[in-house]
Amino acid sequence: MGTGKPSLLIPSLTDIAAFIAFMACVALASYAQNLTGFAFSLILLGLVSVLHIASITDTANAAMVLTLVSAWTYFRTQRAPPPWALVRPAMLGSALGVAGGVTLLGWLSGSSLVLLRALLGVCVLGCAWLLVARGDQGAVPIKPSQFAAVGVLAGLLGGLFSTSGPPLVYYLYRQSLDRETVRRALLVLFAFGALVRLVLVLPTGQFSLRAAVLAACAVPVVYGVTRWHHHLQPRLAVATLQRVVAGLLALTGVLLLVDACRQMG
Repeated sequence: MGTGKPSLLIPSLTDIAAFIAFMACVALASYAQNLTGFAFSLILLGLVSVLHIASITDTANAAMVLTLVSAWTYFRTQRAPPPWALVRPAMLGSALGVAGGVTLLGWLSGSSLVLLRALLGVCVLGCAWLLVARGDQGAVPIKPSQFAAVGVLAGLLGGLFSTSGPPLVYYLYRQSLDRETVRRALLVLFAFGALVRLVLVLPTGQFSLRAAVLAACAVPVVYGVTRWHHHLQPRLAVATLQRVVAGLLALTGVLLLVDACRQMG
C-alpha cells in the first residue's frame, strides 16, 4: 500500500503500518461524512495522497465501494425514504459525467500523476470553502436542466476521484431545503454515481486486488463509525465541528498542492 509492492499474503511491517493508517483515514473520513453529509472521499483521498499510503486510483476505487456502504448504512439506520423526485434530474447527467471522469482518470494515471494530485488538491480546497460558505442559502428554485448540468460536473469529479460532492453541495445548499432532505439527496446521488462508476470500472480491469482488499477491510470501519455517530451525539456544536473538518480539508489541499508543485519543480 506504500510505494513498494509487498505481497498481500505476507505483508511487510511497512505495509501493515500503511494498512493501519489507511483504516484511521477511513474512520476520520466516515465521521466527517456523517457530520457534514459529504466530504468522505475527498478527505480519504486527500489524507491517503498526502501520506502516500496508496495510489489515487486504488483509493478512489475503494472509496467508491465504501460510499455505497455508507449510504446503505444511513438509510437502514434512519429508515427515511430517498428523495427520488428531487434528485432525478441530476442522475442522467451524473452518469454521463462519471463515464468521462473514469476515462480521464485512466489517461492521467498513466501520463501525469503530479497533475492528478494537483487537481485533487484544488477539489479538496473547494470542498473546504463550501463547508464554511454554504450557510448563505438563496431561494433559487431547482431547474431540471440546470441541475442536470450540475450532475455532469459532479459525475466528472466522481469518475476521477469517486467524489462528486462539491458541485452538488453548492447547488443543493442554495435551495430552500431542510438539512436532512439535502443530506438524503446527497447520499442518493453519491451512491448512484459510485454504482455507475463500479459498473464502468470492473469490466476494464481498473479495479485492482489491492483496492478490493482495502475496501473489504474498511467496510466494518465505515459501518461502525456510522452506527456510532447516530447513537452518540457530538458534544461540540455541529457548526464548530464543521469548521474543524473544513480546516482539515484546507490543510490537506494545501499540502497536496505544495507536494505537486515541488514535484513539478
